[in-house]
Amino acid sequence: MKTTPLDALHRLLGARMVPFAGYAMPLQYPAGIIAEHTQCRTKAALFDVSHMGQAVLRGEGAALALEALTPADVQSLKPGRQKYALLTVADGGILDDFMVANRGDHLLLVVNAACKDADFAHIAAHLPAGVRLERWDDRALLALQGPAAEAVMIRLGGTAAAALPFLGVGEVTLAGIPAIVSRSGYTGEDGFEISVAADQAEALARAILADADVAPAGLGARDSLRLEAGLCLYGNDIDRTTSPVEAALTWTIGKRRRSEWTFLGAERVRAELESGPRRIRVGLRPEGRAPARAHTPILAGDGTTLGEVTSGGFGPSLNAPVAMGYVPPAFAGEGTELTLLVRGKPLPARVTPTPFVPHRYKR
Repeated sequence: MKTTPLDALHRLLGARMVPFAGYAMPLQYPAGIIAEHTQCRTKAALFDVSHMGQAVLRGEGAALALEALTPADVQSLKPGRQKYALLTVADGGILDDFMVANRGDHLLLVVNAACKDADFAHIAAHLPAGVRLERWDDRALLALQGPAAEAVMIRLGGTAAAALPFLGVGEVTLAGIPAIVSRSGYTGEDGFEISVAADQAEALARAILADADVAPAGLGARDSLRLEAGLCLYGNDIDRTTSPVEAALTWTIGKRRRSEWTFLGAERVRAELESGPRRIRVGLRPEGRAPARAHTPILAGDGTTLGEVTSGGFGPSLNAPVAMGYVPPAFAGEGTELTLLVRGKPLPARVTPTPFVPHRYKR
């Protein structure tokens, strides 16, 4: 099993380590998942996301080359800015979701850990002459998330990071350590993702954790936070069987791209935009306190199976369960009454808009 540059620090901090995407990762620390979740919502939490894949695209026409593989408008992305995007395949399914940043003379990509080898091979195989992909396997990635994150960055000497707009990217020195920082995250809170050389990651993490407003958080809190924020988890809520339209991610498809249709899978995406998909991702609020986990059947009032829950759990910020799943468009309207079959028992639920907890990004 692989480890991140912070493995020794996690163990020193008493983390419960679990296998995830081929890595030993912290599930939680002694304070527990709910405490870590609350820490992120009220102050700031530090996550190790170094298992994710980082790479750069260099060469003239890099943005155009990437657009052959994603519906996103990459060419209009200004230097110092980044966006969320999808890698699609020929049948219109989603190979992965990723972040792409314009760093002036190159594009910086961040992809999911479980998909990175396949993603990078896929991208490299479709690049024209003169454009090359360079993996950044010698870098770590930290995520500082929460309403106190900006103040923490300033105290670390990162005033330039604090000045970044939402989805802004820049080079910043934190506690004397050079880093590439983006104002982004996966929790719904204001925050930063910090790319740093692997051999300096532990020193930077220790400096961040020395701040009284910061505590470490693991995969458990990361999942409950992103679920409350209505954010997709690849492999659960989106995968190669789902299209951007079915996933309710049509906002990632650039306006210009909708007139060109020059990306892999464009035929299916175009047809679903024009005629509607056969299913669509929705938010669900079950009644009571029992959570509906992934693969829980979603039923209509007459008992017909409509689909299944793709992500579900207890939302600590709401003190109630929340879930996401796929249903036919006729059952996707806000307030639609459905039934979830939780451990064989019917549980009433309603279709609810996402996010379940409002995003607090700094606009």
